Amino acid sequence: MSKGTKVAVAFSGGVDSLRAASVLREKGCEVVALHMRILPSSPGHPLDARVLIQQQEDRVRALTSRLDLDLAVVDLREPFQALVVRPFLKGYLEGRTPNPCTVCNPRVKFGLLLEEARKLGASHLATGHYVKKPEPLDAEGRFGLKRGRDRAKDQSYFLYGLSQDQLAASLFPLGESTKEETLRWAWEAGFADFLREESQEICFIPSGRYRDLLREWLPEAPARGPIVDLGGRVMGSHEGLFGYTVGQRRGLGIASTAPYYVVRLDPSSNAVVVGRAEDLYRSELEAEHVNWLSIVPPDEPLEASVRIRNQHVPAPARLFPLHKDRVIVRFREPQRAVTPGQAAVFYRDDLLLGGGVIHKAEAGMQNDEVP
Repeated sequence: MSKGTKVAVAFSGGVDSLRAASVLREKGCEVVALHMRILPSSPGHPLDARVLIQQQEDRVRALTSRLDLDLAVVDLREPFQALVVRPFLKGYLEGRTPNPCTVCNPRVKFGLLLEEARKLGASHLATGHYVKKPEPLDAEGRFGLKRGRDRAKDQSYFLYGLSQDQLAASLFPLGESTKEETLRWAWEAGFADFLREESQEICFIPSGRYRDLLREWLPEAPARGPIVDLGGRVMGSHEGLFGYTVGQRRGLGIASTAPYYVVRLDPSSNAVVVGRAEDLYRSELEAEHVNWLSIVPPDEPLEASVRIRNQHVPAPARLFPLHKDRVIVRFREPQRAVTPGQAAVFYRDDLLLGGGVIHKAEAGMQNDEVP
């Protein structure tokens, strides 16, 4: 970035966005902070949404004032509800476990917020994601995305859905940093009084009370139903499919000498299907709504490593493109708890090739032919 370039920073008020803004200032950029107002009113919050919004924005104003940054608060509550929350709820109704962050990034943060940044005259939108964007990968100027230096904090998984236009206009100042280095900087820079334990919950359900929120927002969802084993034998009852996910062990209420796990959710019969640990493994999945980010859409099978959730170690697999936005993934070794609704993200070494939403998982075939 040349000195004086105007850059907007997606400013949440957390230490990562704070550090990203500081790094850009050190490089001589003109930095403006953009804060998204997105919290809806719901029982998923310990306080009224208005109180939480005020607390967040008071913190953001205090931090941007300390950094002497201009701040713009962008009210995105209505589009966030339409683009992120409603698909999130629809996924649960369909017996899936959706990942809202993979939707929010291309549709809201690098979509609507990037538009606001451009209205303010900023050429780029920067975030505190721990990922790297190298120089264009080919003569056509195609950008790629790589995993961050901090493997434990790498957030590339959540960004597979970006377009080339969005990636070209993005900056990731923390790609070569570690979280430990960011926290150390915050202490040394005098921001210790602003540090807080960061929530691992979804941003619009900060309390983590998923069932309370989903019961209110999904009144049409059946409240109770059977828990059955793979043979159809009733083992117990559940209080709503939305309270369960593939791989779950706790909360089933099944007395047994060996543990049971959720193997799949069946919305057609409103049943939670359980099995033993060995029943969780799948060697094949089908991904839909695939976006090829760092490479042009392939028309031949290719080798890649695939992540099926954020903390999953990418597993070697062979990808079979069915058409532009659908792919069959065949793992070399079966993977545990492949969960419909989560993202399957494809890598070649550190380079993120693309990704899609897991539609279904199967035991798999033993050859290289795609049915």
